[in-house]
Amino acid sequence: MTTTETDLLALDKQVCFALAATNRAVLAVYRPLLEPLGLTHPQYLVMLALWDHRGDSAPLSVKGIATLLRLDSATLSPMLKRLEAIGLITRARRAADERATDVELTAAGVELRTCALDIPPAVIARLGVDIAELEELHRVLTRINRAALAAGALA
Repeated sequence: MTTTETDLLALDKQVCFALAATNRAVLAVYRPLLEPLGLTHPQYLVMLALWDHRGDSAPLSVKGIATLLRLDSATLSPMLKRLEAIGLITRARRAADERATDVELTAAGVELRTCALDIPPAVIARLGVDIAELEELHRVLTRINRAALAAGALA
């Protein structure tokens, strides 16, 4: 291999490594911000999904949350139990279909959203990245995620 050739297996050239390292680093930025709210990052994502859905007429089902977060129900269930135990959500079997479980915010869960409003600007400040760069990163990652899903990822 000449010095002008790129080693396709060089660690620092791997997209998967860059994504994994960035994921760990960004989650480390979130951790101290979420701690005062009593939330882990996965629980925060569940709450974001529920806050987004809050104005809808029907409750969000466990399956609906799992689909939004691209998680399986087995991974999601322990998180929901913990959120229920700390009084942020309720879970109830759907009367029309007992196989389905609906999840709703409690008053405390709704109120927590006000405290969470400080998290995105704090993350941006701690990362020291321009908002336009983050928006472009989000756009590119969303496109890559769609392509990976279309290629059969998580199937």
